Amino acid sequence: MPLGHARKRALMKYRLKDGLLQSGASGGKLWNPLTSGVTVLMLKQYNRYQSFDTVAGKNDYTIHPLKMGLLYDNTDFPSNPSLGSSQYVAVSRDFGWLESEKSWTFIEFEASKYFDIGPSRLARQQVLALNFWTADALTWKEHIDDQGYEVIDHRPPFSDGSTLGGLYRMRAYPTGRFNDRSAIYTTAEYRYTPHWNPIKDISWLRFLRMDWWQLVGCIEGGRVAGSYDFKTLLSDWQYDGGLGLRAMMAGGVVRLDFAYSDEGVGIWAMFGHPF
Repeated sequence: MPLGHARKRALMKYRLKDGLLQSGASGGKLWNPLTSGVTVLMLKQYNRYQSFDTVAGKNDYTIHPLKMGLLYDNTDFPSNPSLGSSQYVAVSRDFGWLESEKSWTFIEFEASKYFDIGPSRLARQQVLALNFWTADALTWKEHIDDQGYEVIDHRPPFSDGSTLGGLYRMRAYPTGRFNDRSAIYTTAEYRYTPHWNPIKDISWLRFLRMDWWQLVGCIEGGRVAGSYDFKTLLSDWQYDGGLGLRAMMAGGVVRLDFAYSDEGVGIWAMFGHPF
């Protein structure tokens, strides 16, 4: 949208030195969508074909939802933020064109905040990153069918609803480990970028184009529930914690995260920060 730093141009220009921002920040200091940051209005339609085998039989979760979202990114450098914040709200709706009982509406909100702790004798950059996410399936309805099984209509599938576990949220748990009508989640990461670059002076590894690497410590907490009730959602949380190795390679961030919980260990490799 033609607001803030995108008022005159849609593409931002950042000047980096060895992978860290030197000038051209697109936000971070002043929270005002009219003068700072980038505001993105999103309209998306997508399709997924998926089925699940359960004790009640095979369930088909083919979906064709329409998603509308609004993102206000007021960080200094979205690929590797060190300052500022971002907020995102979205509503997804599947109209269930062929099966009306499979229509559903899902709403989510996410906010992130970044604090630049500054450099030190050994660190080029130190950042405290915080994230919060919450969601609810507004159309969720439960009933008992003729065979005595509990059936939930008008719910999003596991992949698109209030789910915790996997690459981005509750990383010590497998994908989709926790799923229900509503969810709440929060995390904190400490991102430490040393001056020392082990690849910079190794000629046969320079093809990796690694500008910097990070050591990351994180802690996560959250839970899912059958209704959007704060008393329930804010009690009996699941927790995990872990370490990560990240690097800026060829202009993009890659990450390898290790997280531990009372149920085991999760290891994830992916592009980009989780938030």
